[in-house]
Amino acid sequence: MTDIFISSDNIFSPIGETTAENFEQLKKNVSGIQLQDNRRMSEQTFYAALFDEKKENSISQLQNCYTKFEKLLIASITDALAHTSIQPTDDKTVLIISSTKGNISLLETEAHSNELYQRISLNSSAKIVANHFGFIHQPVIVSNACISGMLAIITGMRLIQTGQYKHAVVAGADVISKFILSGFQSFQAISAAICKPFDAARDGINLGEGASTVVLSSDEKFSSGIKVTGGSVSNDANHISGPSRTGEELYLAIYKAMQMANVKTNDIGFISAHGTATVYNDEMEAKAINLAGLQTVPLNSLKGYYGHTLGAAGLIEAVVSIQSLKENTVMPTAGFKNLGVTQPVNICSSLFQSPLHHCLKTASGFGGCNAAMVFSKQ
Repeated sequence: MTDIFISSDNIFSPIGETTAENFEQLKKNVSGIQLQDNRRMSEQTFYAALFDEKKENSISQLQNCYTKFEKLLIASITDALAHTSIQPTDDKTVLIISSTKGNISLLETEAHSNELYQRISLNSSAKIVANHFGFIHQPVIVSNACISGMLAIITGMRLIQTGQYKHAVVAGADVISKFILSGFQSFQAISAAICKPFDAARDGINLGEGASTVVLSSDEKFSSGIKVTGGSVSNDANHISGPSRTGEELYLAIYKAMQMANVKTNDIGFISAHGTATVYNDEMEAKAINLAGLQTVPLNSLKGYYGHTLGAAGLIEAVVSIQSLKENTVMPTAGFKNLGVTQPVNICSSLFQSPLHHCLKTASGFGGCNAAMVFSKQ
């Protein structure tokens, strides 16, 4: 099977504009989650990881013809491409964009019209971003709830393995708006404090905004030293918003990803979990991890640093995992104190350093979707 190499990457978030900046901030235990008093989004204060005025100005340097969502994608892709010689104008390069909401916030600020309805389509944004960089092929769009970012990487891997392309630029972004926040509030899923993944006192998520990019290639000369060695998806077929009661379906994705990567349980150095800090998600993930025999493997969730960045979450957390492999450093789970799931899992509560060769990344989302990936050092 064709090897898939990570050529370069980027995280553009409230705590940094490059992967290196983000990783350094994480090592210092810096979180982007702050108490927000934004009446345009909510009558009540809420905790979220949003871009401050300084970062907003940095994004706004791009032309005004782009929306904030598109500017985030462009900023992230620009930095990722600056660290590789892979060209978007290459006939063998494809652009893949992941998002759950795209430009949906325009419905709150613009007059409703046929032009607006076209503008809020992900297809329109994807074409605008592709044209900005000169991609030749029509971009591929992945929008499958909160596994979108991971599914986009898996899609890039599969497209390259067909031989149709040699390179894939995989980018994801989401912007938080009143529409998105109120939706999660209606589920009573928003925590009144900073979220606590896997903790006994966890009571919901914090939202976050950001963008991330991973550049994939089948050509080893473009490699940064990390490969995507396995990836799989599954579905609970259980409930539109409630995850599986057993964790068997996420376990199936984990099993298939590890089988594809040809790794065993004792090969996995750490797990980057979805870890939303909701009661049911964390419980389901813990069950799946136990079914996979990975309960003693160090595990973290990054939601206490970035919040839940929706369509960008899988990409942001994958890039942190890739950097963790490179630096043999696993980030702690911010907010965790006491285990609050019924199955044992080995939560990292402090910075953990050890020789690392393989890591497992998981994600789950509304509609019962699950994804699992394995990243490995060459």
